[in-house]
Amino acid sequence: MSVKPVLLVIAHGSRDPRHAATVHALVRRVRSLRPDVRVETGFLDFNIPSAQGVLESLAAEGVPDVVALPLLLTRAFHAKADIPAVLRDAPRRLRIRQAEVLGPSPLLVSALERRLYEAGLTPADKSSTGVVLASAGSTDPEAIAVIAEIAREWRHTGWCAVRPAFASASLPRTEDAVRQLRDLGCERVAVAPYVLAPGFLPDRIARGAAEADVLADVLGPAPEVARVLLERYEAARMPVLAAVGA
Repeated sequence: MSVKPVLLVIAHGSRDPRHAATVHALVRRVRSLRPDVRVETGFLDFNIPSAQGVLESLAAEGVPDVVALPLLLTRAFHAKADIPAVLRDAPRRLRIRQAEVLGPSPLLVSALERRLYEAGLTPADKSSTGVVLASAGSTDPEAIAVIAEIAREWRHTGWCAVRPAFASASLPRTEDAVRQLRDLGCERVAVAPYVLAPGFLPDRIARGAAEADVLADVLGPAPEVARVLLERYEAARMPVLAAVGA
């Protein structure tokens, strides 16, 4: 019986201790869903263990196969440059596949709605509520386009309106999107942070939500997020197994 590849979750890292705590909570949920899969965590910056250090430790153990999963919602700089660079520098004895980033996914939209309902909304509020889909922001046009498309698609599920907003690099800001929804005549306005963990930019989103009626929590260890991680792992590991004849 073949051994499943190790799932290495690669997170950005942050000086804010809430970031690493949330990442570890999400990884614990993933482990609980799939106890047959070994799941490790590595960080690009600020936190330990580093992704490079974890890869070196796995190689030293004799682990043959790794699926490296970027804990990111869009394919921006970290997914296109930083993480591939780390993987290129990994010990050559490791066979590594880089999984796709988490978004977009219908499961993540379900997680956004979960957080909004946990913050006090109900499904009956949808038609009278405008939602700000607030992301961290990026200079990558592909990433910005994905956020805009998610907002357009989410609007069709019954919300009064959905507007994208960005905490950095792009416009509009959260507070501007809140005002736009007020001007549209939405009875209430909710802000849904499309971010995985607390930190500097999520705090900026929260400040921008000061005039909103509802502010949802970050996605964090929502069960839907854990399921997306496992979907990306399964999609990436199959070529690995095929390559070694498993």
